[in-house]
Amino acid sequence: DCNPGTCPTENLPLIGSMACTQMRMLPAEVVTALTLNAAAALGRADRLGSLEVGKQADLVLFDVPDYRQLFYHFGVNHVWRVIKRGRVVRAL
Repeated sequence: DCNPGTCPTENLPLIGSMACTQMRMLPAEVVTALTLNAAAALGRADRLGSLEVGKQADLVLFDVPDYRQLFYHFGVNHVWRVIKRGRVVRAL
């Protein structure tokens, strides 16, 4: 929730790292918070936030050996592919 009062950043890897290291959330909990729970907060969980039949098929693929590395090795762009509505829109 980027806002000028309590969270003036758009850096999701930093927020994920802080959630793991400062708030003691598990990496799996952070992934859920940043995907399905975020979609639900916006009233869009019916079509976004998870990979399910009938949903939009938005996905980011990361170049890391383990998803937990996203939150413990931040400050680096780990994005490998971005898929929007089932189509690759960015390949690095």
